[in-house]
Amino acid sequence: MADVEQQWQVRVTPRASRARVEETAEGLRVYVTVAPENGKANAAVRKLLAKHLGVAPGRLDLVRGAKSRDKLFRLT
Repeated sequence: MADVEQQWQVRVTPRASRARVEETAEGLRVYVTVAPENGKANAAVRKLLAKHLGVAPGRLDLVRGAKSRDKLFRLT
């Protein structure tokens, strides 16, 4: 039996006034309050996205976009 892999296109806005996740036609829009330095924003996005999806943060892998606002996350 093959596992179905799920992926999400995410557009990130760092330094937002409040952290939240919005669903748009293009994918998910994630707003985090931290600055994009030393991976802090990526960690905040992973944690917030995991909460939104109801999974553990460790199950989400950042496939593409470590230094970009447009990211691709995969559920493992």
